[in-house]
Amino acid sequence: MINPAFQYPIFGTEIQCPHCRQMIPALTLTDTYLCPRHGAFEADPKTEELVHLQSGRHWRQWEGEWYRQHTHPDGIRFEIHEALDRLYTQGYRATKVMIAHRYQELVSAYLERSSPWRSGNSDAKIPRLYGLPVVFSPENAEDPSWDVINFALEKEPGVPVRYPYFRLFD
Repeated sequence: MINPAFQYPIFGTEIQCPHCRQMIPALTLTDTYLCPRHGAFEADPKTEELVHLQSGRHWRQWEGEWYRQHTHPDGIRFEIHEALDRLYTQGYRATKVMIAHRYQELVSAYLERSSPWRSGNSDAKIPRLYGLPVVFSPENAEDPSWDVINFALEKEPGVPVRYPYFRLFD
């Protein structure tokens, strides 16, 4: 008799769609999940990634959440911008952004830098994104979550004095 677990993709009989978060079923005897709104997602058992067949976007899972694996700087910048907007609507302000080390080369050219002699600020050598200081996770992190998650925001209660995240189009 065939084990029923072998009839489904690696993530089981159903998963949350990475886009709309509704539960979507696996197609038996395939590596595919099918969302009625977003189409097919194929599970790759070797890389443990979920690939949206229509767009080619890759997703990885950490603690039940799907994280898109970016290949273009605009993707991660947009994701950070959305997270900053969510913080703002929840009554928080971000104080720092920590980005996964694997994206350092991808986003470095897009970070704001100013010369200390122009700004008069000793923190001027720290790169910034949307006005916030940026640091990168350790390269060989002991925390395996940094192999999957993209960034983390440090936050504190309060609303920004100047909502700096609108600099997206500056």
